[in-house]
Amino acid sequence: MAKNNTPKGKLVRKFGENIFDNPKYDRLLNRKPYKPGQHGQSRRAKLSNYGLQLQEKQKIKFMYGLLEKQFRLTFKKADRMKGETGTNMLQLLERRLDNVVYRLGFAPTRPAARQMVSHKHIMVNNNVVNIPSFVLKPGEVIEVRDKSKKNDNILDSMRRIKGDIELSWLELDKAKMRGTFVSIPDRDEMNLTVNEQLVVELFSK
Repeated sequence: MAKNNTPKGKLVRKFGENIFDNPKYDRLLNRKPYKPGQHGQSRRAKLSNYGLQLQEKQKIKFMYGLLEKQFRLTFKKADRMKGETGTNMLQLLERRLDNVVYRLGFAPTRPAARQMVSHKHIMVNNNVVNIPSFVLKPGEVIEVRDKSKKNDNILDSMRRIKGDIELSWLELDKAKMRGTFVSIPDRDEMNLTVNEQLVVELFSK
């Protein structure tokens, strides 16, 4: 399967934000709060409208771990749906199985969640699903397979969860390592620092 090979450290410095939610990149940004490359410490050039739109598309694409073709297909699907295209796009991305596994806390990052799904550690409605892009529907149950519940990486991730999950559109039974996709999240329920409207403008040209 094709994948993006750009070092994640370079990406978080490029965007000036820890888009992968990994604590080590917070430390990296504290040490090097400037873009990578020979001229990274020079004054940041002001981006044009097109540059801002392109950067936001790249940010969202890398955040969810999509390749360009996958991202464009997601946008086209969102554009055909009723409602605001930008919100539809983010909802489709949030409904991906790898994202929900991450959001439930079964994995510390989206890349780790994608690997967990691909390695058949996750079930949906009692069936093993190893497709990270699988789109969940309200009411579907996501859980760690019984034989994977003693996996050290999964246990370490679950230990990081303190109290109840903060997302109203998901429910988590931490003891059973089981979650429910309760509903499709509204825009203000996603806790995302992105500007999806810039992506809509980019693809509308």
